[in-house]
Amino acid sequence: MGRRALETEPQYINSPMTSAAAFLILAVKDDSHSLATVRSVIGSTDDLIKDVQVRTIEVQFTCNVGISSRIWSALSGKPMPKELAPFKEIKGAKHTAVSTEGDLLYHIRAGSADLIIEFEKLLLEAFGDSVTALDDVAGFRYFNGRDLLGFVDGTANPVGLALPEATIVGDEDPDYAGGSYVVIQKYLHNMAAWRAQKVETQEAIIGRTKFDNVELPDATEGQKSHKTLCTIEDSQGEYDILRDNMPFAVPGKGEYGTYFIGYCRYLWVIEKMLERMFIGNPPPLHDRILDFSTAVSGVTFFVPARKFLSDLGG
Repeated sequence: MGRRALETEPQYINSPMTSAAAFLILAVKDDSHSLATVRSVIGSTDDLIKDVQVRTIEVQFTCNVGISSRIWSALSGKPMPKELAPFKEIKGAKHTAVSTEGDLLYHIRAGSADLIIEFEKLLLEAFGDSVTALDDVAGFRYFNGRDLLGFVDGTANPVGLALPEATIVGDEDPDYAGGSYVVIQKYLHNMAAWRAQKVETQEAIIGRTKFDNVELPDATEGQKSHKTLCTIEDSQGEYDILRDNMPFAVPGKGEYGTYFIGYCRYLWVIEKMLERMFIGNPPPLHDRILDFSTAVSGVTFFVPARKFLSDLGG
């Protein structure tokens, strides 16, 4: 492998989906001691992953680290990737894609939850009081890849050679080739209201059949389905993103939701999807899934190449 390939080797962006996942959002304290600690811990990411991976030969374990625009320069001393910016709040006539805080994202994927718990324990012990956990959501795979609304999730994900093409930054930003933009949103579902809808209504909202996941025809005018609103095209063709969404739930609190996480080569693609969902195409015909699913968080990160992380450790 050549030097250029080593410098641009991605993190585990395109790893297969797993049966368990965690989404850990951290805030970094701004003092010099905390920043130095965070650099050191991030720089040792590969070692920490190996410490957990070696404990099993039967299940997969990976982790991606994302860094926000707020903390980028303070951590790295380098200019930001071309499109990296805070998550932009999108306020539609009825629903809002909220923007929330978050400096670091740890997207942890594993074949079993015990590996995730062990990794987070070791990670947070290493960070000490240099960070504060803002959110920590445990995701699980639900009935053959369905979300809690009962539909298969991630059907439109790119595969094969189209996967890295859609997710990994290339020569358009050579200093950050091998990286990926990632957007996270935590959605809470009104399950009672959703279950009150007829299956045909649910299918029209999603744009696919519920039982066998068959794509329904696109509406050419008026109200469009979730599937259609999230299809982004221009004269160059269609732009894909990688969704690794996971259901999450706390039944004792009546909390059921979907944790959206989308990796993309071009951040504007996800931003355009969200604009079409929350504002409508045409306005004010918003994505009707938002009448049952409320976004309670929204943060944008950049997941740099692995060498970038290791270099932070000095």
